[in-house]
Amino acid sequence: MITSLSNARVKNVISLIKKSKTRKEQGVFVVEGIRMVREAPADSIKELFVSESFLKREENRAFLEKEVEVPFEAVTDEVFARMSDTVSPQGILCVLRRMEHNLEHMLQDKQGTFLVLEDIQDPGNLGTMIRTGEGAGIAGVIMSNRTADIYNPKVIRSTMGSIYRVPFCYVDDLPAVLRLIGKMGVHTYAAHLDGDRYYNECFFSGQTAILIGNEGNGLSDEVADLAEHKIKIPMEGQVESLNAAVSASILMYEVYRQKKERRMALER
Repeated sequence: MITSLSNARVKNVISLIKKSKTRKEQGVFVVEGIRMVREAPADSIKELFVSESFLKREENRAFLEKEVEVPFEAVTDEVFARMSDTVSPQGILCVLRRMEHNLEHMLQDKQGTFLVLEDIQDPGNLGTMIRTGEGAGIAGVIMSNRTADIYNPKVIRSTMGSIYRVPFCYVDDLPAVLRLIGKMGVHTYAAHLDGDRYYNECFFSGQTAILIGNEGNGLSDEVADLAEHKIKIPMEGQVESLNAAVSASILMYEVYRQKKERRMALER
């Protein structure tokens, strides 16, 4: 059992949680909690740590024995508390190899819906969009390289496991990618306050990309102008705009609803 905060492995986990640069250099990230460990791809787990208190519970020992295929390292509760990024640690965390996805593979889904994010900064927003995207059946997330680190612990927690299942990639030149996918026949829709139509007036079909911009500034003019359509969400009262994650959720589910209804109609 590890009892010292100066242990090299412990210090490395703390660094991985705090520093994006360290995560990138080592090609790994950290997840916490039973659910996140249970759903993690077994062949991606590099290290597994559990707290002393975690091991005292019979159901936790049974979980480790029956559902976890890798060896674990026990640490004292004090050490685990310093390793954890949560206020109330569950007593289990693991270090995982980063997932590898690429744009070309995502675009093979010829009926897929894609979420395109420009400079999203809030980790909670990013994680929520990924989680909601899985629920709405999207084929992938395309992000500008100034978007928040998807491996940030706050993003990971917000995804509730969707990080393992939703393909994603960062791109260095988002406008160039939009031009590329436009030539490939992907229909692009920019969420924009100056949209020329409401989202529920659109006919979504085939490969579809929903563009969502930065929380404070929205989409840049360059990116918005590359979209096939600029669309908006109707609002009452004095509300000028919606949270980025809320807007993305509304639009992704409208695309999902339309495509699902057409599939069901064809199956009748």
